[in-house]
Amino acid sequence: MEQSNCSLPETLRRLNERIAEQGLDRQQLLDPRDLAERTALPEATVRMLLAGGTPPSDDVKERVCARIKTVAVAYMKRTRTSKPELVLELMKHLSVSEWWARLIIDGKKAPNIEILHGLVGFFGVGEKEAFFTDDAAEALNRVLLPVVERLENADGDPVQALLKKYGVAAADFRHHGSVTPTQLEALLAGVIRSVMPQAGDTSG
Repeated sequence: MEQSNCSLPETLRRLNERIAEQGLDRQQLLDPRDLAERTALPEATVRMLLAGGTPPSDDVKERVCARIKTVAVAYMKRTRTSKPELVLELMKHLSVSEWWARLIIDGKKAPNIEILHGLVGFFGVGEKEAFFTDDAAEALNRVLLPVVERLENADGDPVQALLKKYGVAAADFRHHGSVTPTQLEALLAGVIRSVMPQAGDTSG
């Protein structure tokens, strides 16, 4: 797709246009902490990129090591797995020694292509090896492109249309306080009416 070839500055330009047009909360939509977690980038780097800056250059080995360590730490936190347990799991999954497994998750050794592929499968990284090897701008752009595409296609989304119609287009339903009971009731009523059979429809 043509959109997938957009650079980060172009993606941010499109995002800012949609945010302004739809009255969205930029800080909420582009939460640096959330984006950092999704890209395995340092939050400071994400903030710099969102502001149009350029982070310090690095080589592929440095970024691969740093992101594997970040992903490993997040995995241990999410699964409540200790480092010794993760080392054992990787030893079995990658068929490597304990020494190698520990060096890899500590970000002290860049894996070869075969092991990197194994890490992609183990950690469930959807972007495959590129998740670890893309530079910072490419990594962030990959995550932001689906966001801008969703916003640009919002007019064709009935749920988004309902949100916009009832004045809650910018609402994040993870934070219930942003929607009043009246707005929520109106929204749900609209959803129900949209899926109920029309008058005279005896099907079902």
